[in-house]
Amino acid sequence: MSLRTLPEPPATPALAALWWAAHDDWTRAHEAAQSDEGKDAAWVHAYLHRVEGDQENANYWYELAGHPPATSTLEVEWEEIAAQLAG
Repeated sequence: MSLRTLPEPPATPALAALWWAAHDDWTRAHEAAQSDEGKDAAWVHAYLHRVEGDQENANYWYELAGHPPATSTLEVEWEEIAAQLAG
């Protein structure tokens, strides 16, 4: 089962944030990402600000996450993050 099709968000904040983003709830996704200070959540946080169109804020979170700013489409980035975080 893929992250998108889970009936409920996962327990880990970073994956929950991605799940909420996939379900078009940016606010809950952002809240989930903010609830964790780890690098995984920072990466998702960067993605969410990119979705929002705030590249400057996204760049800050990419730096905290230790990832270069994404240049791919949002869909490709979502899949990349999900694949790495879900194992």
